[in-house]
Amino acid sequence: MIVRSLKDIENTERHVRAASGTWESKRIVLAKEKVGFSLHETVLYAGTETSMWYANHIEAVLCVEGEAELTDHETGLTHWIEPGTMYLLNGHERHTLRPKTDFRCVCVFNPPVTGREDHDENGVYPPPEPNAWGDPQLTEPEEG
Repeated sequence: MIVRSLKDIENTERHVRAASGTWESKRIVLAKEKVGFSLHETVLYAGTETSMWYANHIEAVLCVEGEAELTDHETGLTHWIEPGTMYLLNGHERHTLRPKTDFRCVCVFNPPVTGREDHDENGVYPPPEPNAWGDPQLTEPEEG
């Protein structure tokens, strides 16, 4: 069993800040825990715009605080996201999120991320490394 708080993650290697300056993410569960998904709390900052395309991952996002406009580049549709709203990128949709207020969400990724990922010039996280969560160096879950 692993028990971990967001306070435990604050300002550690699991607390990732985007090079773009538009978001920060606390990576609660990672590939090295070997559970088949990763779990994050992410805050996207008010007044910013982040374009993403998870070509190598499926992501589910649950808004817990704030409001944002979500544009699906595949369909051209725009959705208003507020607390209690979930969106699932089950088709690897290219999308843009425009937070009107600081936007806090809980995200689940499959396959899991390693924890240091940031979006490239296309808004993509790199593909998982072969056997990333089965690597013998990653077999022991962290204490906590």
